[in-house]
Amino acid sequence: MLKINIICIGKIKEKYFTDAIAEYQKRLGAFCKFQIIELPEERIKSNTPNAAQINEVLISEGKRILQKISPSDYVAAMCIEGKLLSSEELAQTLSGAAVIGKSTVSFIIGGSYGLSDEVKNRADLRLSMSRMTFPHQMARVILSEQIYRAFEIINNGKYHK
Repeated sequence: MLKINIICIGKIKEKYFTDAIAEYQKRLGAFCKFQIIELPEERIKSNTPNAAQINEVLISEGKRILQKISPSDYVAAMCIEGKLLSSEELAQTLSGAAVIGKSTVSFIIGGSYGLSDEVKNRADLRLSMSRMTFPHQMARVILSEQIYRAFEIINNGKYHK
């Protein structure tokens, strides 16, 4: 059974987001082992951080993210410059990862400043949800739903019309 990880920076505090994710996590149990790995967000003491401070945060968060990724994982880094995929294309990506022998697919959602170049360079796929910007908590819900939808597409389910 394929294992799907969402590795992300920060915690979700809003119950409505955690409830939505829990619902998709429950549904995904029929298709895969689904796990969300939350890592602490780095804090910057300044209200107006400079580029060096932001880069320091990205490097620190990136190191912690990379520690959670196995060398054999198929990695999708969620980033604004990533590729836009349809739900069907995401389903093909997941099934394709399994076909090439990947037992784990890890999706990475960075903190408020994004992802380090090191994390992006490790990725097999740079993926964008949209040209619009979403809060990171909402991105987790949307990504969880799209992963569920992808498995429904793969299994010819009725959820995707």
